[in-house]
Amino acid sequence: MNINLETAFDTISEYSHMWNWSPDINLAKEIYNNFPNSYSVLTPFMYVLLEEIIRSTTSDYGHQVKGKKKIIGINLIKLAINENYNNKEYLNVLNDIKKYFKNSTSFDCGDNRNSVSHGYLHPRFWTQESFEKLVIDISEISKFSGF
Repeated sequence: MNINLETAFDTISEYSHMWNWSPDINLAKEIYNNFPNSYSVLTPFMYVLLEEIIRSTTSDYGHQVKGKKKIIGINLIKLAINENYNNKEYLNVLNDIKKYFKNSTSFDCGDNRNSVSHGYLHPRFWTQESFEKLVIDISEISKFSGF
């Protein structure tokens, strides 16, 4: 499916949590439209949003148990797959989204600003094209959000 970036941002906003995410998504769209080189500072925000959309389709959403860490990254995708096994369309999208989550290794530690538990993405690989692809992919999965 060919979708333009404006439509992708609008779709994400349409399916997002109205108070928690929509204002920030609209601001990200405005910033990116005015400053296309801002993709490097908007990419981490979009990754957080992607993970929260996935989380919203699982039993991990909305449960903050003291002392319990949230399920993140590829483990979150596995949980979403297990809990949504009867939704084939969503499973296809989740399997495509897996490409955004790579496990960090000991060699990645300290080498980037996103060397965290959910995965590894070195900033030198962030490009305008990869940012726009991420936004479009988020628009595809946002239709399944449980906000």
